[in-house]
Order: sequence, then C-alpha cells, then structure tokens
Amino acid sequence: MSEMPQVKQLAAPELKAMLERGDKFELVDVRSEAERAVAKIAPARSLDQALYDELIESDRAAPIVFMCHLGERSRAAAEHFRQQGFTNLYNVVGGIDAWSVLVDPSVPRY
Repeated sequence: MSEMPQVKQLAAPELKAMLERGDKFELVDVRSEAERAVAKIAPARSLDQALYDELIESDRAAPIVFMCHLGERSRAAAEHFRQQGFTNLYNVVGGIDAWSVLVDPSVPRY
C-alpha cells in the first residue's frame, strides 16, 4: 500500500499568488464565526456542516487549502481530510495572522 500524500505547507504569499492566478481550489476557513467577524480573506468559506458534507462528496484529488488563525487547527482539519482519502491538501502556515503580516496589513490581527 502506498503512503498517502502529505498535507503541503503553503506560505501566505503563495496563497495570494494562487488567488491572483485564478487557480481552482477551495479555500476553507476553520475558525469560529466570531474570529471570522474580526478578520477574513474574501474567497474563504467557513467549514460548517454544509461545506463539510459538500467536500466529503467532492473529488478526492481536487485541491483544498485550509486556514485558521495561526495554522494549527487548519493543519488538523487538513489531516482529517487526508485520512478520508483526499490527496491535494494545503495548510496555510501561520494562518490569517501570517496573511495580515506578509500579504495584506489591512486585515486586522488579533
């Protein structure tokens, strides 16, 4: 049996480049609604039950990028999807905090 592909680590500027190129991927924000009210990246979708169900039914090879505040919860979420057989998973290193520092200082830090 072959090893499942690992979750790839993605720097915030790499995510920005993917968005600017119009790459096709799902950007999933695993933070709470309260956190999302403070700071968010426009195309990111909140990982609620509806999105979870949609993703679980989707193509296992489709790229999914996970993000949270600092990168730990999103890494755990990406690992969960890896265990479900998904093969093209990314975790935003440093989360939305890194986005605020490295990409868009207008996004509030908390």
